[in-house]
Amino acid sequence: MLGAAFWLAAAGSILPAATAPAAAQASSNARSVMLRPAQMLRLADIAQAKGDPTTAFSIYTALERDPDAEIRAEARFRHAKQLLAQKRNADAAILLRRLIDEKPGATVARLELAHALQLLGDPDAALRELRAAQSSGLPPAVARLVDRYSQALRASRPVGASFEIALAPDSNINSATRSDTLGTVFGDFDIDEGSKAKSGTGLSLHGQAYRRFALGAGDTSILARVSGFADLYKKTRFNDIALDVAAGPEMQWGRSRINLELAATQRWIGQKPFSRSARVGATWARPLGSRTELRLTGSAALVNNSMNDLQDGKVYSGQVQAERALSPTTGVALNLGLDRQSLRDPGYSTTGWHGGLTGWRELGQATLTAGVQLGRLHADERLLLFPDKRSDHYSRFSVGATFRQMQWRGFAPVVRFSIERNRSTIEFYDYRRTRTELGVVRAF
Repeated sequence: MLGAAFWLAAAGSILPAATAPAAAQASSNARSVMLRPAQMLRLADIAQAKGDPTTAFSIYTALERDPDAEIRAEARFRHAKQLLAQKRNADAAILLRRLIDEKPGATVARLELAHALQLLGDPDAALRELRAAQSSGLPPAVARLVDRYSQALRASRPVGASFEIALAPDSNINSATRSDTLGTVFGDFDIDEGSKAKSGTGLSLHGQAYRRFALGAGDTSILARVSGFADLYKKTRFNDIALDVAAGPEMQWGRSRINLELAATQRWIGQKPFSRSARVGATWARPLGSRTELRLTGSAALVNNSMNDLQDGKVYSGQVQAERALSPTTGVALNLGLDRQSLRDPGYSTTGWHGGLTGWRELGQATLTAGVQLGRLHADERLLLFPDKRSDHYSRFSVGATFRQMQWRGFAPVVRFSIERNRSTIEFYDYRRTRTELGVVRAF
């Protein structure tokens, strides 16, 4: 793996010469000495070389408040390098992000941020920063080194985890219909209140942890991971919890990365087992040029529904995703997927597709996101109770923001809002939903 020293070897410091007129004053008894910012930076270098990081830390902290943006950027960059050397990776990432918020074109700082994110166990975010840096153009020699680092980055972190917790007001916590009647071959049946849409505010939890085990000295390792989510409510019958465990080999093949896995998933609804599944999956990822990554995924699963044996069977899915950096502060991701459920009852067996577009933009010290997801689904046959086969039109619109200026010990506030609509020929599957999430996210 390429170390942090790579960035300075490739491009030097972000401020070749600090010559701004801003001055700092230090007093000793009756005498005072005026130091220019360049002299203070030099003093910090001397302190660092003599094994006095505390003095260097104090100088960098003072210069981070300098009125000159170039001086602030240089102080933050050097301070972040100091923190990385002390393995304070989260603090370094926060400083580098502040630097980039003020100076989106600070390519070397963005590359160093990618390194910090990799150390924090977030390789996807690190690769996104590399693509953003390359979108502004790099000298050929640096671009080749960054390309090599991108490949090493995909398999360099042995252990990592992420966690998110949020309050989630939701207009439809059970994804149920608001219709009063259900159309059947025997006429309209009344739907009782307990089966209709319920609103509520819950606690939303998402987490993932992983561990890589190297196999020899090659580019192959075993990746094991545990992930899960939980939407918890005061009325526990609406709780929705899932746990997924997966493991399999990761391989580097030229510029491509291939992941194979065996996995098992257990889901609970209302504290009771709802379904469990076992699956095999594969992912193939490859950079296309310096600014785009293409990813293909596919899986096949055996599903056992604990509440309805007619919904036992096989599930297949495939997806293609392309992510592209448009500029150092803007990017988009496009995805298209196909799903097939071949279940015991043809009335529950379905074929569907979904596609979506997501965009993000860094705006000051916030990252804004917006996305749209559309989909269609058709059942093989009609269920005996209903006059028509199930046919759905799905849409979801979402916006969100992460506010980095309010970070605390690596936790960053996040806000998300989404509107979801599923139009179906069967009233039970026809619903509307709006959801807000107010929480914090942390990577380890």
